[in-house]
Amino acid sequence: MKLDPFYLIVDSAAWIERLAPLGVRLAQLRIKDIDETVLRREIRAAKAICSHYDCQLIVNDYWRLAIEEGCDFVHLGQEDLAAADLDAIRAAGMRLGLSTHDHAELETALACKPDYVALGPVYPTILKKMKWEPQGLERIGRWKKLVGTTPLVAIGGLNPERLPGVFEQGADSAAVVTDITRNADPEGRTREWIAATAPWR
Repeated sequence: MKLDPFYLIVDSAAWIERLAPLGVRLAQLRIKDIDETVLRREIRAAKAICSHYDCQLIVNDYWRLAIEEGCDFVHLGQEDLAAADLDAIRAAGMRLGLSTHDHAELETALACKPDYVALGPVYPTILKKMKWEPQGLERIGRWKKLVGTTPLVAIGGLNPERLPGVFEQGADSAAVVTDITRNADPEGRTREWIAATAPWR
């Protein structure tokens, strides 16, 4: 499986509606602490928008809802992975992405035969408080040797200027949150990301 090198992560269908028309081909809907009825509505809206713009939608955490809504990709953190029914996810034909931060988590992830593995944070990040130190570019290279042909997603503190080093170390895709959503011009920054990742598309 090949992932688009530009991996957008946002917290609402509205963001996807705003940015998908610019050429986004891979987007994760990552919503925390929300009523299930509202979340289901967000997933449905995001799925419809992504279908219209030929954008792959990945639902973060909520694998049961993703199955019920007919989504085809879910991303799980390690804590969510421990509680997830992987057989149900696979039986539904869903693809699976998993987060990793250290070797123990990577071993756990690879044992699940995921469709991609994410490594982070590569650089310091303001998205959330992390107990892990920034991994650095060299860790990407070591992770890629360990995951082999499984796509590797780099995440954490990335911006267009840092992308060449990320891809040269072996990452298949680069995930972004705040560099776009907290930018004064999200549309303009999205275009910069699309242009910067084009050589690896």
